Amino acid sequence: MSVKEQEPVNQDQGFFRQLINLVPFWKAQMTDWKVTVIRTSLDRLSYKTVLAYLSLFVVSLGATKSQLGIITSIGMVVMGILAPFVGGWIDRNGAKKVYIIGIILTFLAYITYASAPNWKIYALAMVLYYFGTGLAGQSCGIICGNCLKNCDRAKGMMICESLAAGLLGMTGPMIGAWIFTHISGVTDTAKAVANDFRPLFIASAIITAASFFLVLFKLSNTKMGSSNSSRFALKDSYRIIKENKNARKWLFIGAVGYLPTAMVIPYISVYAAEHKLAAPAILAAMVTCQAVTSTILGYPVGILADKLGRKKVLYVLVPMVWLSIILLIMAPAHKAVFLILSGLLMGFFDIGQPLFAAVQREIVKPGVMGVWLGTTQFTNAIFAAIMAVVAGYVYDHLGPVWTFVIFIACDALIRMPLFSSIPETLGNEVTDDSDCCC
Repeated sequence: MSVKEQEPVNQDQGFFRQLINLVPFWKAQMTDWKVTVIRTSLDRLSYKTVLAYLSLFVVSLGATKSQLGIITSIGMVVMGILAPFVGGWIDRNGAKKVYIIGIILTFLAYITYASAPNWKIYALAMVLYYFGTGLAGQSCGIICGNCLKNCDRAKGMMICESLAAGLLGMTGPMIGAWIFTHISGVTDTAKAVANDFRPLFIASAIITAASFFLVLFKLSNTKMGSSNSSRFALKDSYRIIKENKNARKWLFIGAVGYLPTAMVIPYISVYAAEHKLAAPAILAAMVTCQAVTSTILGYPVGILADKLGRKKVLYVLVPMVWLSIILLIMAPAHKAVFLILSGLLMGFFDIGQPLFAAVQREIVKPGVMGVWLGTTQFTNAIFAAIMAVVAGYVYDHLGPVWTFVIFIACDALIRMPLFSSIPETLGNEVTDDSDCCC
């Protein structure tokens, strides 16, 4: 069933009526989107199992914070360069093959992490990881962008990113903490050695393998590109940017919005462990609390975004993320309550990202979705790669606090002013036939 053949959800329904109609909403959606939701949830489970320990692991292998920044940037650049070409290929040929390749590479990344004897092999694993999750995520994004209607997109993306993935996202840190404490036998994070982290990556590899079989047997290979899509991805990218002023603005909005991947996420656990003396259980609790916020509030926020508009909701969510970082910086050592509250507020980052992604998908035609997502992934990756190196240098030489402050400044002074100039996209999605899907 195509997107246009679906029955739209009645937007006149009240907030609470939509809240309890989650199951009918799920049943009304396309099978490919449902498969993608489950795959994304498994991917979130595997990632959240190791998230609190990634930076600690590479430091235990001998890397400095500057080298951690360089490692992060390498993986981003590799996938960023390939993203527009991958997107064009998906537009013409369908997402399934690329999806499967991405999952295989992610599996190999976890295996490489688990066996890495030094930080250089860890760097190879990170390149594989960014390449694999980039391919899978790009396929996922295209399926999501084409399977959900404009008037249902925020709710649908919140089911995927916050509710389904959030539930497993809460489970992941608990699995990671249990493995770290009971299998590796670590009770003091500061005394952990490299071998203590390896069982975590084996668990993530097993979960990733399960998602491979799901996509292999359940996902169709529907081609979603338009006849206007060419074999020259760079040409298509240039045409989108030239003809769409909002797309030009989004290159900067998206690039700054991707910065937490380079400047915040890699350093939170290291900073909390080294400067706030957080124990393994507290690190896991921070990640779990982040998922709790996303899971409980994500779908209701999605309903509000589909009723009130994306922009109004995001104006509230983004400052919550800034507050999370400020609390982390100001937290006294051994004061777990500040760190846990910081983790709870960071959950608004997981809620805000899908809403920004909904706007991103609604400012271009569905037929060029692959190239568009690939283009933004390229610009995001290049900018984030540069800033990852800068962040590592700043962390080592100026202090970790400045790494976080630079991100907040970029977000407040660049992204949000540009975002305010983008028209509200709810009900005004650009479509191939210029009709609003609602």
